[in-house]
Amino acid sequence: MMNILEEAIIYATVMHQGKLRKFGNRPFILHPLEVAQILSTMTEDVEIITAGILHDIVEDTDGTLEEIEKRFGPRVALIVSSESETDYPGEEKSNTWKRRKEESLKALRNSTDIGVKMLWLADKLANIRSLSGMYSEQGEKMWENFHQSDPEMQRWYYRSVAEMVELSLNRTGAFKELIKHLNFIWPGTFDSEKARYKKYKEVSVDGCKLLGRGAKGDVYRYDDELVIKVFNQNNTYRDVEREIAASRKAFILGMPTAISFGIVSVGDRYGAMYELVDSETISSCIARAPGQVDVYARGMADLARLIHSIEVDADEGFPDAKDRLRDYISGGVACENEALAEKCRRLIDALPQTGTLIHGDFHTGNVFLQKGEPLLIDMDRVSRGHPIAEISDLYYFYVVLGEDDPAVIEKFMGFSYETARRFFRAFLTRYLGTEDETKLRDVTEKAAVIAYSRLIRKLRKHGAISEADKKIIDRCMRRIAGLTERLDTLAF
Repeated sequence: MMNILEEAIIYATVMHQGKLRKFGNRPFILHPLEVAQILSTMTEDVEIITAGILHDIVEDTDGTLEEIEKRFGPRVALIVSSESETDYPGEEKSNTWKRRKEESLKALRNSTDIGVKMLWLADKLANIRSLSGMYSEQGEKMWENFHQSDPEMQRWYYRSVAEMVELSLNRTGAFKELIKHLNFIWPGTFDSEKARYKKYKEVSVDGCKLLGRGAKGDVYRYDDELVIKVFNQNNTYRDVEREIAASRKAFILGMPTAISFGIVSVGDRYGAMYELVDSETISSCIARAPGQVDVYARGMADLARLIHSIEVDADEGFPDAKDRLRDYISGGVACENEALAEKCRRLIDALPQTGTLIHGDFHTGNVFLQKGEPLLIDMDRVSRGHPIAEISDLYYFYVVLGEDDPAVIEKFMGFSYETARRFFRAFLTRYLGTEDETKLRDVTEKAAVIAYSRLIRKLRKHGAISEADKKIIDRCMRRIAGLTERLDTLAF
């Protein structure tokens, strides 16, 4: 009786019969067999190796995922599907190249099956072996025969794959070989050390106190001296490096920032370690003593004013905060009402082009007090722009998120929604240096346009919209429509 691998080899040989690889005009079947051989150096899991043999069936033959699932099982079909790009009939492959790659990379980024990462690594290694040979013979001229003739786009794609599989597979010979080929074709793409054996320090946060949750990860108290930020699964090593680099740059400019001294692995996620002795987040302080919320709000306002007193030039490398605000509109309001979205975009575009430094994720869970002095973490959104971007973040975190369910704020911040609203009021009063109700309401309404747009974008990112979410979106849209009717600027 044939085993699953033998059956897969026969099936793939029949399905690919007569087809040639675009690399070297060799029989196509040699490629999936090479992929399977590479996989066999990483795993003995027969389903993963079988998926390697079958990974091009859907894209390059009349075979279907349904047939693969029926003959080889659901997991094999799932792994194969991760590398099966969407076809766009009637469109030139060169025109859809970037779109197809971005869509397929999402499958890799979001997968929890190690077999998917192994398949991607094996397939890209098999491909880049051929590319390296061609590059040795033809140099840059070789790109002329590809659907994507821009070598920088090809570099982006292969680098993205390597970054997404690195944490799970960086110790394999296949990963090391991939890095060598990448640096041969595109010198300097990766630190050459990545092509040598390196063991990331492994730590566990089991039993550690959770200090806060953010959009990109969770922060834990590791021991009396150390805090660790554990990044979400879809963050790559480069993402962590980028955040640490932004922290150092902001620190030099005068932002009081905690600097990470090392990247570690925490299970299948990356972590950044910080030395924060005898420190706790301002959220924890408020949760312990909610009666002192006004004191902590005033401290946060003074910190915000310090950050916003720092001016940076465009060539400093910090992104424009407007880009993030426009993304809220495009991913939220524009999906509901394009005319209203255009109004919002005009208000954002009209904001003065300032060089003001913006933290971009400014809330009490991202500020530690160490001997009474504030230190910021979560620096991946540091940017330059108008302070209304920062004020809108605060309004979103402390008011908007809890309007429909106060428990959301309580879970996120660790204190009650009533305390959160009081915090925002005290913060804004101190930040603006006034108790004038007209001025406070004016700035709050401007922040609300952005904050409600952000909530709509957040709900729409979930995919399918529930009836409850639809009601929230409708309410937010009405609020935005009313505000944009009477606002002619978001600046203050």
